[in-house]
Amino acid sequence: MRWIDVSIPMGPGMTVWPGDRAFEFSASSRISEGAGCNVSEVTFVTHAGTHMDAPWHFEDGGKKLHEMDSSVFFGDALLIDLPDVDIVTAGDLGSAPLPRRVLFKTRNSTLPVNGPFARDYVALSPDASRRCVDDGVKLVGVDYLSVAPFHQPGQETHHILLGNDVLVVEGLVLKGLRTGTYPFVVLPLPLLGADGAPCRAFIGDRDLDS
Repeated sequence: MRWIDVSIPMGPGMTVWPGDRAFEFSASSRISEGAGCNVSEVTFVTHAGTHMDAPWHFEDGGKKLHEMDSSVFFGDALLIDLPDVDIVTAGDLGSAPLPRRVLFKTRNSTLPVNGPFARDYVALSPDASRRCVDDGVKLVGVDYLSVAPFHQPGQETHHILLGNDVLVVEGLVLKGLRTGTYPFVVLPLPLLGADGAPCRAFIGDRDLDS
């Protein structure tokens, strides 16, 4: 099995949501300055880079990240490649029932992870989100910083998913992957009481080109 890291590298200059604090990495101590060891400090929001949304992110009575079933972090995921859509609708999802974990690859995957924020990114429509819930999906992953369209009125996409305890992984790096079922592992930071957390995510495949 070859494991592919599908996480955004976290560093200064990485794309962040408009209005969020930029990622910061600074020195706490350095051997070159006489310290006994190198120690650094990082500052970032809980939704920086590749990250997971817990229900509490949009549902005030929803579960926080540490309250979710962590078994959904591991297992097969269906990756659906939709390079030519401007928004993912229920009609794009086919007629077969969706599995427990679904990842969406779109033209977002061509965008740089450290470029200007792209407000016209591809996201899920409410009807696509409802289809996921109706089929029993428990994890949805997307290849930009939000599962919902930019400034969606009422944030219906988020509410449908998170209001039904569907974990959302945003900011996956899916370039080079094609439609198929893959082993998928996503590991959020174990933050207590959090609305979300940055993740390290991997897709496994025996046949990917090197």
